[in-house]
Amino acid sequence: MSKYLLDKFLYTVDRDPELVERYREDPRGTVESWEAERANAILNVHSGENSTWLRFDDAEREALGTHDYPRLFELGAHPFLTLTLFIAMFERDYAEPLGFQLEYARRLSHFSMPYPDIST
Repeated sequence: MSKYLLDKFLYTVDRDPELVERYREDPRGTVESWEAERANAILNVHSGENSTWLRFDDAEREALGTHDYPRLFELGAHPFLTLTLFIAMFERDYAEPLGFQLEYARRLSHFSMPYPDIST
């Protein structure tokens, strides 16, 4: 398991509007292609610099592929990254202001302190 890779996925997808929409519509396909094409890219350096060992485990791939943000939180993904990305994808589906944020809070309400470790 790599909390770093989960956070990297959430961070990079959230910063690309086309990828946000693709992830909304085809989460499994987006996770699969991102893992194959971008997981090993080293951020903030010139292109061509890559690592070779980063990959999701089955639990991470399943949580990302099903938009299961409570499971991502449980796995240690940073809650700010999940919240901002999922707001971008799903706030339009709610009629009231903050509707998605309230749903997010409701679905995470079963967690109590101490929360899962989000350090990478």
